[in-house]
Amino acid sequence: MAENTLLRARMVKAGYKQIELAERLNNWLRSVGEAGTITDRTIRMWLLGKVRCPRSPQREALEHEFGCPVEELGFTPPAPAKEDPVHRRTLLNAATGSALAAATGSTGPFRVGLDDVRRLQEKFAAIIAADHRVGGRLSIETQACGLAGEAIALQARGSATQRTRGALYGCAASFMSSALWAAIDGRRFEAAQRHLDRASSLAAMSGDPTIQFRIWSHAGSLYRHMGRPTDALAANDVARSLFVARRDPLFASLGHARHAAIQGLIGDAAAVRRSIGHAQEALCRAAEDQQRPLWMTAFYDQAELEGLAVAAYLSLRDFATAEAYAHRSLAGLRPYMHRSRAITTARLAKAQLEQGLVEEAVSTAMQVPADSNTHPRVRGMLADFGNKLYAAAPGSTFAYMWDQYIHNA
Repeated sequence: MAENTLLRARMVKAGYKQIELAERLNNWLRSVGEAGTITDRTIRMWLLGKVRCPRSPQREALEHEFGCPVEELGFTPPAPAKEDPVHRRTLLNAATGSALAAATGSTGPFRVGLDDVRRLQEKFAAIIAADHRVGGRLSIETQACGLAGEAIALQARGSATQRTRGALYGCAASFMSSALWAAIDGRRFEAAQRHLDRASSLAAMSGDPTIQFRIWSHAGSLYRHMGRPTDALAANDVARSLFVARRDPLFASLGHARHAAIQGLIGDAAAVRRSIGHAQEALCRAAEDQQRPLWMTAFYDQAELEGLAVAAYLSLRDFATAEAYAHRSLAGLRPYMHRSRAITTARLAKAQLEQGLVEEAVSTAMQVPADSNTHPRVRGMLADFGNKLYAAAPGSTFAYMWDQYIHNA
């Protein structure tokens, strides 16, 4: 049988391994009430051409994942007729209702309440913790997407108050914003754009300005990392114009700090200094005991502000100022901020190397934890550091030390 080259090409373009694609498809299947039974062997059979027409739910999952009919993925359409979607939804809703009745011991209508929202928020806390620990992983992105689907599925499973429905949309938007950030952090920009579109729609339905701020702020970061500073400034301006940024100085501070990082990319030194000054002033006014969402309180503080200043001044090639901010940021980072510590350490090494401080730079770069080398941004930073080191001090003891360190990591 002929191999399925179309599916293989799509997987390569998306950067999916077999197990990763299986996990993403299973998460979507579970979000619509289907059994997620796809394995890496299932994907392998598809790629080898041994299965030319997957089962109906699997076809729907593939079409949802890649945004095209299964025929464009190298599969044969079902024959003689497509499954009646109305009939299938009827059966699915009936099965879902029966399962819920069995779980609750009740034959009455299922009611979604704030306890369900709190359960989802606990899962969101776990996603946030994983992001600070490792960040950028496809597994985080996949899990966050699956949990967003779980929140949306609850909307259709029973009655709920308007407040509960808004909270469920807020949970779904929060999960999608984490998927968005994981994709940005992992340099999977096409996936990040898809997550941005879905997250912004869910946030609008939630009516929650804090999650809207997070999503538009992430959009600014996405375009900054893609090298599109004009779009980045526009997206971050949307975040900064929201009422929550005018009401709460902590949100205002984050908006100004991220604006500074974008302005550094443009090369506007005066604007960078002005934005960092505004960010610092707003942070000093922010009340510590004010109620705020977990995603904000878990990461934004003085150390994060200074970390964004490092990025801004590196872009401006003001390496001495970048080094000073990096030292202060590292001194203030919270212990669980492993990903941020690795990134800031790599940036500090670059700032030192660009000033000709080769020995200090190599010593700093070797302090990046070995397990952080799998993070796409950190890996790219260290590769760039090595190239600059070999160019600045070819054949030196320090270049040899770095070469040995990288090969033994």
